[in-house]
Amino acid sequence: MAHSENLIATVSTKGQIILPKTIRQRRKWEAGTRLIVEETAEGVLLRQAPAFSQTKPDDVFGMLPFNGEPKTLEDMEIGVLAEAAAVTASNSQMASNP
Repeated sequence: MAHSENLIATVSTKGQIILPKTIRQRRKWEAGTRLIVEETAEGVLLRQAPAFSQTKPDDVFGMLPFNGEPKTLEDMEIGVLAEAAAVTASNSQMASNP
């Protein structure tokens, strides 16, 4: 999404800048949005920071406690299908009784 308009922002005495409203709206950057500031050969690049830091499965594996027999893939599939059926039945009942 390259735009060729030249907008100007001024650096305050505190080193702050206000990004033009059109850019904030186009990027959906609201107050509190975290930005990554990267210095490049052409100038400064701003990118929205990810909401969560990148993790690998090994970083979070076993974080939730579980006491009991390990579940097999078949057990998990049966549980997922049972829950899906319950949600579908609940939605059908709500639709028929407005």
